[in-house]
Amino acid sequence: MSQPNTSPAAFQATAAIDPDAIAVRDIGGHHSLTWGDYAAQVREVAAGLAALGVGRGDTVAFMMANRVEFYPLEVGAQHTGATSFSVYNTLSAEQLHYVFDNAGNKVVICEAQYVDKIRASGVPMHTIVCIDDSVPGTLTVAQLKRLGRADFDFDATWQAITPEDVVTLCYTSGTTGNPKGVEITHANLAFECRAYASVMPVEFGDRITSFLPTAHMADRVTGLYLHEYCGTQITVVPDRTQLPAALTDVHPTIWGAVPRVWEKLKAAVEYSVTAETDPARRAALDWALGVAARKAQAQLAGVPLDDTQAAEWDKADAAVLAPLRAKIGLDQLKWALSGAAPIPPETLGFFYGLGIPISEVWGMSELTCVVSVSPPGQARLGTVGRLLPGLESRIGEDGEYFVRGPLVMREYRKEPEKTAATLDADGWLATGDIITEDADGYLRVVDRKKELIINSAGKNMSPANIENTIKAATGLIGALATIGDNRPYNTALIVLDAESALPYAAQHGLTDATAPALAADKNVIAGIARGVAAGNAKLSRIEQIKRFTILPTFWEPGGDEITLTMKLRRKPIAEKYADTIDTMYAPQLAEGVHEPAETPTSTT
Repeated sequence: MSQPNTSPAAFQATAAIDPDAIAVRDIGGHHSLTWGDYAAQVREVAAGLAALGVGRGDTVAFMMANRVEFYPLEVGAQHTGATSFSVYNTLSAEQLHYVFDNAGNKVVICEAQYVDKIRASGVPMHTIVCIDDSVPGTLTVAQLKRLGRADFDFDATWQAITPEDVVTLCYTSGTTGNPKGVEITHANLAFECRAYASVMPVEFGDRITSFLPTAHMADRVTGLYLHEYCGTQITVVPDRTQLPAALTDVHPTIWGAVPRVWEKLKAAVEYSVTAETDPARRAALDWALGVAARKAQAQLAGVPLDDTQAAEWDKADAAVLAPLRAKIGLDQLKWALSGAAPIPPETLGFFYGLGIPISEVWGMSELTCVVSVSPPGQARLGTVGRLLPGLESRIGEDGEYFVRGPLVMREYRKEPEKTAATLDADGWLATGDIITEDADGYLRVVDRKKELIINSAGKNMSPANIENTIKAATGLIGALATIGDNRPYNTALIVLDAESALPYAAQHGLTDATAPALAADKNVIAGIARGVAAGNAKLSRIEQIKRFTILPTFWEPGGDEITLTMKLRRKPIAEKYADTIDTMYAPQLAEGVHEPAETPTSTT
């Protein structure tokens, strides 16, 4: 029997494996769907959408938090042959206008709180379906289902979908302008899921959480399409602050996160140790984390532990580290991932020392999602693994990485010129990333081609490498933008971490946890100065940060400075903070401009 080659076909095969098994649930399992109930709802939703005139080639938009109800609605839309996609809940009415106009959707399925914003976008909608409340002029989900006609041929409808049909649109983060709508086909996703699962084992019943927005391609692949193809059990996390509770509830068997989430987990573990009041328990934690740190250092240096060190780690693992993994809910992992942005090697090393090896992945929406990864046990710190089987690659004269194969998008929606600039006639997609490849095929991402810094002396540098190195030295930093293009030396705009502000203020007896107050606090400044110095010590002299400014604000995802996927908008940052940047290059050290705590030792 041939393998399913569309998402509906995959879903139908998966749902039949064990109809009584739980497919989707919330934290605590108070609201859940079995595969059998799920499949029945998919049929009802598809019939209702078809009655509204939705079919192959149409588009249906979703705007909601991560919730159980999303799944039968999304998968039901897929079964009509429609292109279903999610938008970020934080988009403004103006931003929604651009996306809806580009996508061409006339149906939106959303939470009631977004109805006014959708209407304010100015794009006329044929139908708005509200999933959680009755809003005048909209349909409820129950009303949508009742629209289904008795003569609707559900099976014939989904079986008519072809692998070349577009299953979803993923809108890029828009670091340099309006986002582009990446068209992903059923064939793209079928290849992605199978190639990925051939490297990182995924089985029916594997447990994973969905906490990234469903507009993020990483969540759509790991929390939706792998779920349809492989039968993973999804626990939805509507608010990222609930993630720690979700992990201890689920004890996921497969799990991945963006670097900032891993950094948060690292900080939480470290904070729990410093907050431990029992002397014996604190001593045991300090000892075990010291042993873990030595294992991490060995891994980062590429050398094995000797027999004595290995035996000590086994002892620490049995006594402290294994219970610690269970306490945070990461004790049953088959594999763990980090992706979407570079992660500091120190963070990878920290979790490796705890007994949680993380495989770093690389990919992009234009290549469906994941392009390279290392199997469990074969990850090399600092690399993003090897290409998935079935893909080709080449490196251009300037170091840009090109990929060809079944993961390459169809096109950017309604943007033929941008499509042609990215995808050539021979099928090679220009990734825009500078990537190196070693003799064993392991890839190292240097940086985005367009983001490399060239200083006034003509030296090329990766700002991402500089930023990750500095951020790894202090948990106080939420975001850091390296400045240095056409400049004599590098400086940095630093923003404190909003989520750490209140805990930090409480721990240090500060009554004001606002960004302006913390940015001016002498102890915060001293801590950042020490962190910059420590990071500088790991950089070459030309890369080091000579001066920095702590901005009296928090940068919010989707704002002027960072995208919803936590990427820096470098050009808008440079324009918005031009005066502040110029101040950092004044001959004399100006007020509010700081220097590292000590002169670092160059690594070159």
